[in-house]
Amino acid sequence: MKKNVVCLFILSSFMSVQLIAQDANSIINKSETERIEKYLSSDELEGRRTFSKGIDKAADFIANEFKQVGLNKFNNANSYLQSFSKLSAKFVSANGNLDGTAIDAKNIIVVTAQPTISISETSGYQIVKINKEDNLGQATRKFLSSNTNYIVLVDESFANNFSRLVQLKSNITADQKTVAFILTNATPTKFNIEATHKIENLALANVVGVIPGKSLANEYVIFSGHYDHLGINGAKAVNGDSIYNGANDDAAGTTAMIMLSKYFKKLNNNERTLIFVAFTAEEVGGFGAQYFSKQFDPLTVKAMFNLEMIGTESKWGKNSAYITGYEKTNMGDILQKNLEGSAFKFYPDPYTDQNLFYRSDNATLARLGVPAHTISTSKMDSEPNYHKPSDEFQTLDMDNMNEIIKAIALSSRTIISGKDTPSRVDTKQLK
Repeated sequence: MKKNVVCLFILSSFMSVQLIAQDANSIINKSETERIEKYLSSDELEGRRTFSKGIDKAADFIANEFKQVGLNKFNNANSYLQSFSKLSAKFVSANGNLDGTAIDAKNIIVVTAQPTISISETSGYQIVKINKEDNLGQATRKFLSSNTNYIVLVDESFANNFSRLVQLKSNITADQKTVAFILTNATPTKFNIEATHKIENLALANVVGVIPGKSLANEYVIFSGHYDHLGINGAKAVNGDSIYNGANDDAAGTTAMIMLSKYFKKLNNNERTLIFVAFTAEEVGGFGAQYFSKQFDPLTVKAMFNLEMIGTESKWGKNSAYITGYEKTNMGDILQKNLEGSAFKFYPDPYTDQNLFYRSDNATLARLGVPAHTISTSKMDSEPNYHKPSDEFQTLDMDNMNEIIKAIALSSRTIISGKDTPSRVDTKQLK
């Protein structure tokens, strides 16, 4: 009798998995995947550059797909567009001196929301140092996120990387405290720093749709891809082609996210709430993901599947993909276990020297402990069309890409049902 019960249970489980696979095959079909991918990577959208008409068209298209699927809007909003803005400070001029010695303007970078700023030792700014043994990225993030005005003396050993700090000016808020970075080994007692910027308010929008959960509605699983790319660049045209279509980067990931929304809405059996988001502005600093991540208590986000460049074969060939930060949680092991009996395999990221775990839209939530990983197939050491006008629809392997989307759908099922919860990222070990 016990043997019969066990056999019936195994047979029932097998049939359940088979039915799920059949649903994936019927819902996640190549023709629909191609339809979405072709439009998002078409010349009509002119490369989906941030702040362009092309990216606005892409956002409207994605929102309409969500509407056709029947997704809910996020937080009872009246639109699928999650609109926000950021300030950009365009440098005009800077000058200063330390103990009477003039500072070369290239050694002054002031991050501020103020059009004009004048700082001296009587201004009440806290003076801190970034020493040569410090991590420049960690230190700058710490000072910028603090609610304090700083003079930051940056050790001259960082001279080669100092100019990169200008990127910090493109992601500021109206209440941003002023942080003046000075490249110097001096420790001044008197100083004067002046800077002028043109402050612009720039509009952005993520596109977000939701399938509410049943028994675990306050626990979230996120599927994402970024829908922006590089736009048109006539100065870097190749064979007369100046449109950087971004078919793989990341129309492919955005297409996958939309297809997954269709699949899970059709199944309609998710215990956890599923959130589908197309991020803006990944290519210019990850601003869409940063804004989106602030809408959550990170403890409520149980997993994030960020889909990035899945349109080409991985280094292992078909039916394979890699997961960035694989070793940081057990999420990859859960996904692979759910694919037992299939030909598909997830691998750890083979390009760890490129720091991919921190270079895509998963990074913001991962730094807060969320098991947030990017799934990709891109051969980052040899991808021939990466950030080139040749990244077009015809370069993609659509059969393989469609199978990858199915594998993500099937591998995520126990996380969506609440049966499995991936371990958290140890934030103490993050960069």
